[in-house]
Amino acid sequence: MILLTGATGTVGRLVAERLSPTEPVRLLTRNPVRAAPPAGRQVEVVGGDFGDFGSLVRVLTGVRSALLVTADPLTHAHDEHFVRAARTAGVRHVVKLSALAVTDPGATDLITRWQRGNEDLLRSSGMAWTLLRPRAFMSNTLGWARSIREEGVVRALDGTSANAVVDPRDIADVAALALTDPERHGGRAYPLTGPAPIAAAEQTAVLAEVLQRPLSFCELTESQVRERLGARYPGRVVDALMESAARQRSGAKSRVDPTVRELLGRQSGDYRAWATDHAGLFAT
Repeated sequence: MILLTGATGTVGRLVAERLSPTEPVRLLTRNPVRAAPPAGRQVEVVGGDFGDFGSLVRVLTGVRSALLVTADPLTHAHDEHFVRAARTAGVRHVVKLSALAVTDPGATDLITRWQRGNEDLLRSSGMAWTLLRPRAFMSNTLGWARSIREEGVVRALDGTSANAVVDPRDIADVAALALTDPERHGGRAYPLTGPAPIAAAEQTAVLAEVLQRPLSFCELTESQVRERLGARYPGRVVDALMESAARQRSGAKSRVDPTVRELLGRQSGDYRAWATDHAGLFAT
């Protein structure tokens, strides 16, 4: 049995689609009633919460490999509870979704420190582990969908600073490999990027071509971005995101890594292919 956390999120949902036709899969969610599991041979949706150690032990019992996706950089408790529960339940292998920033000595923001701490926790757990370290997801640009549909405008910071963004489908493919073959992938950390760095203004141009409509790019100021982020996140997280943006501006996120190609035997997906496949989400 393989357990997936974040099963309704970007990566977890895709991993579930890949594994469910052939593997017994258990999907962990806080609200099982709202989860729509993929069709598969053996798919089980279970309720549990990272804050409830007992519920984690229960859902991890009988599991051999698990995908761990956590999202709150203001606490290590979620990873601590999960790792301790997995060890208690006899889980042999945990695949952790981390971030490539952990390998950058210049990345000292709150979110990166949180991810480093979570990686250390897993490495010292006594279980086999695999670390997935992606750059930013191509799907993050879905945050532009409303302004594209309604105004034909993309608004973002640092329109010319590039990031080697990765297709979440590639992350899911690597995660599925790791979960089903822990002997090969245990003890490995995988940097995951797209095939080329791309900036927000370039992504806007690609979307305009794919959607066959004119789009304009509007450069936001740092104060405007802080105000927008502040409506969604606590101040400490906003500070971390702004620090991360500054590192991107310096070129720290533009390096392309060959790991996706080496693991999957094909080139990693580029932004144009991702945008083409998801054009309907941006269309009017």
